[in-house]
Amino acid sequence: MEKAVKRYAPIFVLPTFLAFVIGFILPFIEGLYLSFCQFTTVKDAKFIGIGNYQRIFTDSTFTNSFKFTVLFAVASIVLINVIAFILALLLTRKLKGTNIFRTIFFMPNLIGGIVLGYIWQILINCVLSIVGKPLLALNTSAGYWGLIILMCWQQIGYMMIIYIAGLQNVSDDLIEAAQIDGATWWKTLWKVKLPMVMPSITICVFLTLTNSFKLFDQNLALTGGDPNHFTEMLALNIYQTFYARAGAQWKGLGQAKAVLFCVLVIAISMIQLKATRSREVQQ
Repeated sequence: MEKAVKRYAPIFVLPTFLAFVIGFILPFIEGLYLSFCQFTTVKDAKFIGIGNYQRIFTDSTFTNSFKFTVLFAVASIVLINVIAFILALLLTRKLKGTNIFRTIFFMPNLIGGIVLGYIWQILINCVLSIVGKPLLALNTSAGYWGLIILMCWQQIGYMMIIYIAGLQNVSDDLIEAAQIDGATWWKTLWKVKLPMVMPSITICVFLTLTNSFKLFDQNLALTGGDPNHFTEMLALNIYQTFYARAGAQWKGLGQAKAVLFCVLVIAISMIQLKATRSREVQQ
């Protein structure tokens, strides 16, 4: 039976492999080539070398969006993971109704980014109007913190589930041994639980990092990059460069930004994979 499976395996793998090549590999190769061109359509592409990549670093909107994305990612990583871990600790204490609370906290993750963006735009604009502040689209600080609040509200429940799974895998024998030795709750948390859930922490940190860099729908719906591109994140900046600006030079520049962005996300993912594997080996 095993020999038959090995013999006919390529036949069953072939449709999926062809779909992957046609739907991803070929478009990626074509997109990589177009990043070295000026074009309005793929049929009139004119090869110009590395000119588009040189223009990326002189484009002030791109550098501003990169800085804004990094600042956003740092704040999101800290807030989301700290709050998610605290909630996971509370919901693993065998209290009544924990399953209901887990479901409630996880539900925002199921709502689409565009819907979330418009919902929070209405809420934050209402608050700003009450306190007499400029609207969200005119207030850089409100746009920054509005995006962080939205991201936290959506992602905390998802990270919480990962932390709960990690905490539930901590052996009761280890915790009991620590208590017998006189360890306080804080020492048990710091010396026993945290080291045991480090793989979960690594996964959640890098997931938050990649989600922050890939954020698009929420940014588009909540602030649209206003005012004057100051709340524009990397993904939205690429979209605006490619679609909102007329001219062949902007298409090529947008494509070059997309390739650079793809390399950045892949690099973060590879670091995440390497860190996760090293944690597993250490354990």
